[in-house]
Amino acid sequence: MNLMTASRQELESLRTELLAKFEACKAKGLKLDMSRGKPSRAQLDLCEDMLTVVSGNADVFDGATDTRNYGGLEGLLSCRRLFADIMEVPVEMVMAGGNASLTMMYDTMMRLWVFGAPNGKPWCREEKVKWLCPAPGYDRHFSICQQLGMEMITIPMLDDGPDMDLVEKLAAGDPSVKGIWCVPKYSNPEGKTYSDRVVRRIASMKTAAPDFRVFWDNAYIVHHLSDDRDQLLNVFDAAKEYGTEDRFLEFCSTSKISYAGAGVGAMAASEANIAWTKKLMTVQAIGPDKINQLRHVLYFKDKAGIEAHMKKHAALLKPKFDMVLSMLEEHLGGTGAGTWHTPKGGYFISFDAMPGCAKRIHALCKEAGVVMTGAGATFPYGNDPQDSNLRIAPSLPPVEELQAAAEVFCVCALLAAVEKRLEA
Repeated sequence: MNLMTASRQELESLRTELLAKFEACKAKGLKLDMSRGKPSRAQLDLCEDMLTVVSGNADVFDGATDTRNYGGLEGLLSCRRLFADIMEVPVEMVMAGGNASLTMMYDTMMRLWVFGAPNGKPWCREEKVKWLCPAPGYDRHFSICQQLGMEMITIPMLDDGPDMDLVEKLAAGDPSVKGIWCVPKYSNPEGKTYSDRVVRRIASMKTAAPDFRVFWDNAYIVHHLSDDRDQLLNVFDAAKEYGTEDRFLEFCSTSKISYAGAGVGAMAASEANIAWTKKLMTVQAIGPDKINQLRHVLYFKDKAGIEAHMKKHAALLKPKFDMVLSMLEEHLGGTGAGTWHTPKGGYFISFDAMPGCAKRIHALCKEAGVVMTGAGATFPYGNDPQDSNLRIAPSLPPVEELQAAAEVFCVCALLAAVEKRLEA
């Protein structure tokens, strides 16, 4: 039934039917969690041999480097080579760090805030700092800006990336606009990949702030769901054409490749930005956990090893994505209750409900025992102006639990939409 053309009598009849289904869902006593994009236990189990690949004193050397000792601020050379291969940049541009790229992003932002970029003053001394935030986007990115008191400016996401007309206008017209968050491949939560045109426009655009920075969070760089994969233009290749290499700070990690809580994060940056980072880090740290970095190198060996491993992840993830997408189409397709994007990779399905319904859907799901990321979380300040977007995370639950959660979600989405139409 198309809710937009249905009669009031048809809507009231459907609401009665959906309320009965909702009560049946509640009666099941479900306790299901789709709130974060966590790898499932089956995914984490794929790396069991990594736990023993370093098993004694004879295994801890990487060439002449004793990974048990101090030093190596920029990370183990072999680990940097592995990330350089993944990000397709020279190894000199790579630093390998601790267990999370989010930590590296936060630390980099704090260095800019406290000390300033090589060509600028500390951002904390600026009268105002503004940051461009493509949305729907990653809530933890927005939390960093909010904690520092930056003014976040929402940038709509189009089919091929952020609205570049607006990005270019704001960046060129206001020196207090200091940067932009980007998840360029299989974006969180929509699963979109920036087009070559968008990447080139970000690399070539004029900025009023000479210390403008692009935080290029390439979290899902190898996270394909099948061999039908999106291609992303190498941002440093584009930047080299326009002389803007210092603008970009690229991040990625093995958090959803090996162990979510015990992976390795990495940053790729220009020679000037690497030197700036290392200079400031000499006070902060003596070196990362090189034994963990070595474990990853010995286990994966090279990019081909990473790609082979990610096919095992895809074999576990794709059936879950397919099932959720199939249920959305079966129960909500053609109803007008919402739309969604079918991603080729990443960790999420982004659902755009009928405007004004996201918070209601979230509350109904919670009442029926299904926990989801909060409505509005994918927008700066938690404020979705349309009250529409919800992020579905299919990875963690077993398939049978995921199916039950998807059934609840569809009932709640349809019920909320029917209620909204009846209010009109």
